[in-house]
Amino acid sequence: MPGGNTRTTVYAKPHPIYVKSGIGARVVDVDGLTYLDLDNNFTALIHGHGFTPIAEALREQAVFGTSFGAATEFEVELAELLCERVPYFEHVRFMNTGTEAVMNAVKAARALTGRYRIAKFEGAYHGSYDHVQVSLDSSPSNWGEGKPRPVAYDVGTPPSALSETVVLPFNDEDGCRAILDVDKTELAAILIDPLPSRLGLIPADPGFLRFLRDYTSDNGMLLISDEVLSFRLGAEGAISQSDVEADLCAFGKIIGGGMPIGAVAGPREFMAAFDPSKGKPAVSQAGTFSANPMSLRAGLEAMRAMTPQRFEEINELGAYSRAQLSACLSDTGVEGQVVGAGSLFKLHFKCGSLRNYRDTYPADRARQRLTRLVAFARDNGILLPASGLGCLSTVMTQSDIDEFVDVLRNGLRIIAKEES
Repeated sequence: MPGGNTRTTVYAKPHPIYVKSGIGARVVDVDGLTYLDLDNNFTALIHGHGFTPIAEALREQAVFGTSFGAATEFEVELAELLCERVPYFEHVRFMNTGTEAVMNAVKAARALTGRYRIAKFEGAYHGSYDHVQVSLDSSPSNWGEGKPRPVAYDVGTPPSALSETVVLPFNDEDGCRAILDVDKTELAAILIDPLPSRLGLIPADPGFLRFLRDYTSDNGMLLISDEVLSFRLGAEGAISQSDVEADLCAFGKIIGGGMPIGAVAGPREFMAAFDPSKGKPAVSQAGTFSANPMSLRAGLEAMRAMTPQRFEEINELGAYSRAQLSACLSDTGVEGQVVGAGSLFKLHFKCGSLRNYRDTYPADRARQRLTRLVAFARDNGILLPASGLGCLSTVMTQSDIDEFVDVLRNGLRIIAKEES
């Protein structure tokens, strides 16, 4: 395996943690060390590890069959559950990953509008797909003055991907309007995550979302909400909390109960791009393992357990964690702030207003602090992603959060002492 593993996101020197098992809110590595898991497979495991209803459903389904070249009743059940919860969902299509979901939503927008260019926001992550990776990790050396310039993420990205992607400044209505007015007749869609993870977990202003909704409607383009990560914010997803309805929503992670999944949903007029009932559809979305019964049964159990009350409880615990982490920074005198929403939090080692990617872009000192803190947390039994973005699971308690905060407080005190 190049570099010794198969996921760049879990790579670490001298080697990543190799997990042997997980139960509840904790995982155990191959050396027998136990960690409180605030990663939860990058927010996918909303019920933590070994959630009994999911485990039992998977054991049962494994005996009946893991995948078929045919439909199963479980895709109907999960589609009905999702459409009952989210007001603007009428139709759903299941895929294997969040990347596939975003990719197919973009393809549907192109098919429906007859246009091929898309717009996305500087610093926003939307999966491993050339066009949506544009300007994912641009830096002050290449992001351009004022108007964001398209910057390739991977070496070998074709120049056409850059020319077909318009990059917008997040939470900046005037800046977006100036850019969009130039390209609006060529744009198929604007792609936005209401709570973009790689952009620092800074929420989109409700008024900004309303501007995007009105602008796309007025100019013949679609609004795509990428909620692969942020769908966990509430029973109706993320963008619905701002009283805005997208044309298409790409989502995944929590709806798979820890199994591979992605989905696109929206009103029937837009989802018709995938409809094969009258011949070849505009977008022929398939996938050998799309809507496999293992993922769907796990997803059904996960989402059935996520009642509105369960969302409220985990979000209250999220608010508690952000408040305690903020107090921790204040107590230790380390410059920084904690942002996020719902059951998500993100540590920023900088003060001041944070509204967009450039505001959240960390200086070298901030990067070093975060790297040291994450390593300290790991060495003291806390599994936290390298980005400093953490998520909670329904099996966590206030005492788990207090344990985590105590570890970070000790780590921050060491950092403060070394820097003084």
